[in-house]
Amino acid sequence: MTKRIEAKFKINRRLGANLWGRGKSPLAKGKENPPGQHGARRKKTTDYGTQLSAKQKLKGYYGNIGEKQFRRLYDEAVRRRGDTSENLIELLERRLDTVVYRLKLAPTPFAARQVINHGHIQVNGKRLNIGSAMLKDGDVVSVRARSKNMALILEAIQSPERDVPDYLDADHKEMKGSFVRAPKLADVPYPVQMEPNLVVEFYSR
Repeated sequence: MTKRIEAKFKINRRLGANLWGRGKSPLAKGKENPPGQHGARRKKTTDYGTQLSAKQKLKGYYGNIGEKQFRRLYDEAVRRRGDTSENLIELLERRLDTVVYRLKLAPTPFAARQVINHGHIQVNGKRLNIGSAMLKDGDVVSVRARSKNMALILEAIQSPERDVPDYLDADHKEMKGSFVRAPKLADVPYPVQMEPNLVVEFYSR
């Protein structure tokens, strides 16, 4: 097992949730103890702890986004009109690495970021290697012609583990898709319950 996979599964075990709904997760196999030789002792959860857990779960789901980058997304969500928690989810779903994952062009958010960083993805016909780039409605994401035989991408497309959500339009034959519209929290196919309202409470303290 690679260090990348080990680290990803530790996130699942630490947060007590199979974040990506994958069959390979330890939690899918009944291993519910936190990471460590004997697991962590159970403690009574405070309001702060509940809010912190919600933030860590949301950050972890999107490829373990760094705190500075995540805080910038929150600040932008606050500046926008409307519900801050809904705005935060929209911003997270507009990220290029998220869209590549949602379109099933990569098996995990971590793999999506790697595929983008290595130059295998185009946006509107131009190569873009920044996973945090924000997409606009109508933007087309595609796999570069010379990358269409990559085993990782082919396996992700054929995987039955998840479906492409309605706010994206996928064409797996051409290995491309488009961002149709901004999603609401209820539209996003999270395998576990996400609580962005608690994230807002955490940063509002």
